[in-house]
Amino acid sequence: MPPLERATRFLTGGRSPLSGVLVPSLVLHSTGAKTGIERDTPLMYCPEVDRSKPAGSMLVTGSNFARESHPAWTANLLAHPDAAVSVRGRRIPVRAQLIGEDEREAVWKTIERQWPGYRGYERASGRRLRIFRLTPRD
Repeated sequence: MPPLERATRFLTGGRSPLSGVLVPSLVLHSTGAKTGIERDTPLMYCPEVDRSKPAGSMLVTGSNFARESHPAWTANLLAHPDAAVSVRGRRIPVRAQLIGEDEREAVWKTIERQWPGYRGYERASGRRLRIFRLTPRD
């Protein structure tokens, strides 16, 4: 998937990730943890519709296609939680919050309602996936 995603992003000027055809997708604009340079990463996301959560919040999961290491964008968000996302061509400033142990199971239930079986990535990778809530900020 990553090579096809890059090709589609190149052909559309970054406006339409390939995954956006199949699932809700965004482009994460984060600051590199080591370099300080803006990094763009196409990701699928789960809209959070729970009324007790901030309006417009989104969940993103660092599955890294079940590889053994966490994806770099998760380290970027840990180092620099203020970021932005582009959704359907609209850039939105967000603040990233790593989901804590106290909410982890409830968040997984939300994610798996949208993508049944998705937690299999966590089992296959042998690590605890990092899950972030991206909340729009002013």
